[in-house]
Amino acid sequence: MAYKQTGWGKVAGEYGNSFIEKEGSYHATVILPNLLRVVDPKPGMKILEVGCGDGYFTSAFAQKGAQVAGSDIAREMIEHAKKREPSIEWHTAPADKLDFAQDASFDTVVVVLALQNIENLSGAIAEASRVLKAGGSLIFVLNHPVFRIPKRSSWGFDEENNVQYRRLDAYLSESAEEIDMDPGKESGKRTTVSFHRPLQLYIKVLAKHGFAVTGFEEWISNKKSQSGPRQKAEDIARKEFPLFLMVKAQKLA
Repeated sequence: MAYKQTGWGKVAGEYGNSFIEKEGSYHATVILPNLLRVVDPKPGMKILEVGCGDGYFTSAFAQKGAQVAGSDIAREMIEHAKKREPSIEWHTAPADKLDFAQDASFDTVVVVLALQNIENLSGAIAEASRVLKAGGSLIFVLNHPVFRIPKRSSWGFDEENNVQYRRLDAYLSESAEEIDMDPGKESGKRTTVSFHRPLQLYIKVLAKHGFAVTGFEEWISNKKSQSGPRQKAEDIARKEFPLFLMVKAQKLA
């Protein structure tokens, strides 16, 4: 089944303030510092961010001196990216058709919280392989596919044992769910589609397109609960169940 809307163009004007640059956001406090450590952008390094949204992470790589480009399927997002940093090379393109990029032209391809909204996973990984130099790295970050399964995972609390637990109603089955991008407003008007895939599928697709996994990290929440009877249990759960998964894969020669 082909989905008409899997991008974030409908909330382009609010994306930065609502999701990215909001004080205390996971993007700013968890993902960005970890991503800068893993990617290690530096002068002379050529980086492409696929699914770059409004360019928040791409711009951070550029500030470290890397030669960067960003692409996104949502034209509205790219327009905001151009306003953020006009000097960066921005492109409107789907992840599985990066026609603007030459073969073997980048050292690193980065995809942050976007593969889960891309229907053609194999095509996106194939394009990343095409544009990467031999030995180059594909680095992607996901909502953790084991613990954050759209509409099939949730928090529960065991009152008797004072334990907060993570309930999973499915895992191995692939699924696709429409997600409200701004809950609380007019329902159903601005949705995207989130695709759940088990870990083994990501590994198989990477191998199919000539990648070997060289890095694997799970990033937890940095938030703390307010004082109360569940505080300790909630804080323990935050440390035990990661929010995000980072995978680094090297393109084999």
